[in-house]
Amino acid sequence: MKLTGLIAAPLTPFDAQANLAPERIPAYAAYLRDHGVAGVFVNGSTGESLSLSVPERKAAAEAWQAAKGTLKHVVHVGANSVVEARELAAHAQAIGADAIGAMPPCFFKASLAGVIDYCEAVAAAAPALPFYYYHIPGMTRVELSVRELLEQGERRIPTLAGAKFTFENLMDFQQAIDYKNGRFDLLFGRDEMLLNGLAAGAVGAVGSTYNFMAGVYLKIIAAFQANDLATARLWQARSQQLVNVLQESGSGIACCKAIMGLAGIDCGPCRIPLPRFGTAKMAWLKCRIDQIGLFRW
Repeated sequence: MKLTGLIAAPLTPFDAQANLAPERIPAYAAYLRDHGVAGVFVNGSTGESLSLSVPERKAAAEAWQAAKGTLKHVVHVGANSVVEARELAAHAQAIGADAIGAMPPCFFKASLAGVIDYCEAVAAAAPALPFYYYHIPGMTRVELSVRELLEQGERRIPTLAGAKFTFENLMDFQQAIDYKNGRFDLLFGRDEMLLNGLAAGAVGAVGSTYNFMAGVYLKIIAAFQANDLATARLWQARSQQLVNVLQESGSGIACCKAIMGLAGIDCGPCRIPLPRFGTAKMAWLKCRIDQIGLFRW
């Protein structure tokens, strides 16, 4: 399986008390489909996965599976406990997900060999599903060569499909794509650098801002495919304007939730330790997105 197009990293909907609100997912899924998104990467970093309990992660995955329609459904199952990760992987297979992904444990830092041991154990719990390694050193602090992981991992993990690559090392990304003439599926994970990822060979991408501005990225892809790099750069620059707002906000995930609310999809607040957007912060956000013209794009 190779995933193409835009794969949104959905936020986890909560009620006002930050309790899981899976009843909001059907409308959310319909919104993504209507805006040209091809799939969802559920319970990842944007979904506050490590702030959720195992039962909550299962309930969210079930709600997305029930509501996905034409969306591809990839479930992130990574956890610091390999026992929990295997339980989540088996559950994803049982509910009919299309694939699973897992970031490595991020408390005890593992070597490349240790990460492969972990991935082998997790993938084995869902032997019918493609397995993606989730490479996000900015969060896990686990920095390794994805190309080397694929080279060594394919000998032990029959379902190894590729990686979700959320890092700036484009040399490693391109070498991973080129390994064995494109044997593996590399999903690019930096929204603000999508054009760079396309130039390196990406055909699928996972991102947080695809939740509410998929149209911008679809224009980047279309312009790139038409060899119109000037237009592609223009739309990438607009994406970067929005990413600047996320960075200025102090919490990109909380800011994404607030923007989704303005777009008509109430995802509630974040769970602590992430902050909430109060009245003053919402006024600031509305001013900033009006300045850059987000909803006019």
